[in-house]
Amino acid sequence: MKSPLPVLALLFNTLIWGLAWWPFKHMLGAGLHPLWATALMYAAIVLVLTALRPQVWRQALGVPALLLLALNAGINNVAFNWAIGIGDVVRVVLVFYLMPAWAVLLAWRILGERPTPAALARLALAFAGVLLVLWPAEGGVQRLAGALGLADGLALLGGFTFALNNVLLRRMYQVPGQARMLAMFAGCMAMALLAALAGQPLGLVTPLPAFDPAWALPAAALALALMAGNWALQYGAARLAAGTTALVMLTEVVIAAGSSMLAGASQPSWRTLVGGLLVMSAALAAARRD
Repeated sequence: MKSPLPVLALLFNTLIWGLAWWPFKHMLGAGLHPLWATALMYAAIVLVLTALRPQVWRQALGVPALLLLALNAGINNVAFNWAIGIGDVVRVVLVFYLMPAWAVLLAWRILGERPTPAALARLALAFAGVLLVLWPAEGGVQRLAGALGLADGLALLGGFTFALNNVLLRRMYQVPGQARMLAMFAGCMAMALLAALAGQPLGLVTPLPAFDPAWALPAAALALALMAGNWALQYGAARLAAGTTALVMLTEVVIAAGSSMLAGASQPSWRTLVGGLLVMSAALAAARRD
């Protein structure tokens, strides 16, 4: 009988990310912008990882290609955390999960994996679903661009960079896992800090507030949860088939959407629900294929 621990580990990771919207919105309400929160949390995670595995820096610095992984992982985390903090949770998560469609295009371009007709059908299904999610209530192609908000753009960017992240990890499978993890964490810290500093003069990001337990305690708790979730992801994904991992990871959408609607933080329209069904169908088909 196979152990259920790998699946439970993945579910634990999806639970953390599926509920991450709440502490980010809470911290924003307490005066801490999601970008500052991301920078502070990942700085703490990098410090802990360095204390536990000081040799990991030598491993990471010996692989220049990890700089690209760090940059992309940082953009991915910044985009998702910022979007989930300021946008409608259900809408953001569904747009973000256009990721399987991006993965088809990126694997074609970077890995040379020519898409099958079935893959192209999933691609069309996913894009149709996201278009329906983003379609304005008034209708009309002319109003579509005007209906897109900052959170929508960030969610699209987050899904694309998440897919690219997976492709890069596949190309760097020979790099030690701890070195890849450090690169991703350090990239998240650095990109969040740079984005916060760049966004502040533009009025997109509020200044870093004075220390307040109202945001410091949730930030510390979420940082610990993210560390635990990442280790759980590494444990589960290494012991399960890729399709099983992708299937279990989709529970993040259900957790995020369900929890936000129950908490009254999101009130999706029928277009969002139908579009979400199309996106999830494409993702489920991709997971089944794997």
